[in-house]
Amino acid sequence: MNAPNEGALPNRVGAIDCGTNSIRLLIADVTAEGTLVNVHREMRIVRLGQGVDATGAFAPEAIERTRVALADYAALMRDARVGKVRMVATSATRDAANREVFFEMTRAELGTVVPGAQAEVITGDEEARLSFTGAIGELSDEAGPFVVVDLGGGSTELVFGDADGVQAAYSADIGCVRITERCLPGNPPTAEQVAAAREFATERLAAAFAEVPVERAHTWVGVAGTMTTLAAIALDLP
Repeated sequence: MNAPNEGALPNRVGAIDCGTNSIRLLIADVTAEGTLVNVHREMRIVRLGQGVDATGAFAPEAIERTRVALADYAALMRDARVGKVRMVATSATRDAANREVFFEMTRAELGTVVPGAQAEVITGDEEARLSFTGAIGELSDEAGPFVVVDLGGGSTELVFGDADGVQAAYSADIGCVRITERCLPGNPPTAEQVAAAREFATERLAAAFAEVPVERAHTWVGVAGTMTTLAAIALDLP
């Protein structure tokens, strides 16, 4: 994270997670004990990874949608007097050939909060470990070992571990945007398209299940928007 601005609160931090489908903001205060107290959190669907699986590059309209959201987030962080900021980008940015356009945009917007700040690309392994840390942070140690599944837009991370940390992790190149664009053009999709999607998912996840001992977990935790949507459907939420 970059150094705080004059007048900013040194213990108030801003974190932005820019994925293939959504961009999330968390503003929080770091206590003396190292825990976080939420000040503001927000999520928007920007679909940054639109077409990246097929073209290998960001679409201009996807960059613009992300810029608009990030500009709003920057304004919120300025108003909240954020002293430090970190923005991470994941699967789509790892894959895009023209990602420097994305970085230039983030420098312009984040620089209004903390001069010199910009997004950084994290590896699939780091994404898996960060997801695990966040997912089990408030769970009882006795509920472990855990498997955390972070089902994103462009990648899916499987992570196995316990209160002592991660023991196995794998990042697979499959997510809700990637599989929709590649296999599910119909609305609703046909039976043949669904079968192709299942085959694609099975093939891409085989290595993850071979690497991560999910059968040893006592608790399985799902992370990200697809999991939230499935839970809402199962609970018949409006």
